[in-house]
Amino acid sequence: MQIAFIGLGNMGAPMATNLARAGHTVIGFDSAGTTAEGVTNAATAQDAVKDTDVVITMLPNGQILRAVADQIVPVMKSGATLVDCSTVDVESAHAVAQHAADVGLGFVDAPVSGGVGGALAGTLTFMCGGSTDAFAKAELLFDIMGQKAVHCGDAGAGQAAKICNNMILGVTMIATCEAFALADKLGLDRQKMFDVVSTSSGYSWSMNAYCPAPGVGPQSPSDNDYKPGFASELMLKDLRLSQQAAESADADTPMGQMAAALYEKFVENENGLGMDFSAMLPRFEKRGRS
Repeated sequence: MQIAFIGLGNMGAPMATNLARAGHTVIGFDSAGTTAEGVTNAATAQDAVKDTDVVITMLPNGQILRAVADQIVPVMKSGATLVDCSTVDVESAHAVAQHAADVGLGFVDAPVSGGVGGALAGTLTFMCGGSTDAFAKAELLFDIMGQKAVHCGDAGAGQAAKICNNMILGVTMIATCEAFALADKLGLDRQKMFDVVSTSSGYSWSMNAYCPAPGVGPQSPSDNDYKPGFASELMLKDLRLSQQAAESADADTPMGQMAAALYEKFVENENGLGMDFSAMLPRFEKRGRS
C-alpha cells in the first residue's frame, strides 16, 4: 500500500518506520525536517499525499491538524482515506471529517495510547471514530502499528474515548503519587505498599504498569530520573481537552478539573515541564499539608 505520513516526531517516526518495515511504501513529511527509517521524505505535505491510498497524520493539536487538512485534502486521491492519530479536540475531528467527506474522502480519528515505547514496539492501542468502511481500510495498518484498535463510533468518537481515558489516567496517577507520599510519612516501606496495592482494590495501570516510585514494580520513567515516556505537559494538554469537552457537554467532572489544575501548576510553576507525568511523586514528597 502507498501511505503518506505527516508528522514524524517522537511518535510518528517509529509508527511510520513500522509501516515501512512491514513492506508498505511510506512517503513522509515533517515541518521540522525530521526523518524516519525506511521512509522517503517529500518536500511538502502536498507532495507526500499525492497518489497515496492512506494519509496518516500525527500532529500536536487541533489547530495544526485543521491547517494541515486544508493543505492536503484538496490534493488527495479520490477515494483515499485520511487517518488522524493526533490527540485533538472533538470539534477539530468533526471539522476535518466533514472537510474530507465533502470531497469524497474517508476519515478516521484514531488517537493512540501507549506512548513512545508503544510506538517503537508496535503495541499501541488505537481509539477510532469514523465510518465502518474507513475503519476497515485503516485496520490493517493499525494491526502493524499497534496491538489493538477499537472502532468506537462515528467521527469524533475516537477523540472522545482518548479524552475520557486520559482523564482517568491523570486522576489515578495523582492519587497513586499522593498515596506513596503518604505511605512515606507513615513509615510504610514502598515495596510493601506496592505489594499490597498492586493486588488489592487500589490496583490501577498507574500503580501496576507505570509505578511512580523508583525501584518498585516494572521498569518505568521513575527509574530513569523521570525522563518522560509521557511528558507532564502532554498530560496537561489532554486534561485541558477533557475539561473543554466536559464544558461543551455540560458534564460535571470535578476530579478531572482538579487534576488539570494540579498539572497546570506542576508544569507552569513547579519545574514539571519536560518531566514525566509520574514525577508528581517527588512533588508530593516535598510538600506538607496546606
